[in-house]
Amino acid sequence: MNSTSVEAPLTETAERRVVTGTAGATPESKWVIVTRGIKREYDMGGEVVRALRGVDLAIARNEYVAIMGPSGSGKSTLMNIVGCLDTPNAGEYWLNGQLVSTMSDDALARVRNKEIGFVFQTFNLLPRATALHNVELPLVYAGVSSDVRRRRAKEALEKVQLENRMDHRPNELSGGQRQRVAIARALVNDPSMLLADEPTGNLDSQTSEEIMRVFESLADSGQTVVMVTHEPDIAQHARRVVVLRDGLISTDDTRDAFVARIGLGTQHA
Repeated sequence: MNSTSVEAPLTETAERRVVTGTAGATPESKWVIVTRGIKREYDMGGEVVRALRGVDLAIARNEYVAIMGPSGSGKSTLMNIVGCLDTPNAGEYWLNGQLVSTMSDDALARVRNKEIGFVFQTFNLLPRATALHNVELPLVYAGVSSDVRRRRAKEALEKVQLENRMDHRPNELSGGQRQRVAIARALVNDPSMLLADEPTGNLDSQTSEEIMRVFESLADSGQTVVMVTHEPDIAQHARRVVVLRDGLISTDDTRDAFVARIGLGTQHA
């Protein structure tokens, strides 16, 4: 009996190159984020600043990815585009199978509210509202009934181990607990992606580690997490680290490869 040769499956890296290189094609459902040749330029008093110079990025469902880079690398601009807060001058951005790079502001707002849960370093909690009510807020704006809001908000707080602090106001919570409330609020709409911008920027090192464990737990449960940071020790908690430099992707590594790269850099410093 003759054996039939079977083509070897694409590696993860090769698969990403295929999906980012196929202009105009709708990505398969496994891809939450696909950017193809994303460029973003700004006119700053007659001087053109090229913040992004052609970024190709593919992030699959249930990935935990850190986007890292120094000031001026383009990571904040990329975060704004990935978060549907800005649009590129050129290139394609697909979010959960939708081409969002050509959408109107109103359409972008609808996609942003449905698909993305934001976590910021400043928490952005209402000071006079309880943790439960802070988490409920996105559902209030979405017109969800009070019973459903309360149930879903409780479930989100349980995911971040704050079920015993639901009736506390922000000034009765530690910094780490406030950030957990913010994470729960980002989760309550069941987003396709959790987008965290410097989520430990206002926290001490021990509390930062606690918050990183929360993100790890969420990733383990199937949540797609994209974290923007300038700190290598925070980035290395992700399973994949994308480093930007001068508006382009400089490296795209697994966690182990990133840690090894940083270790080599430290040894040669």
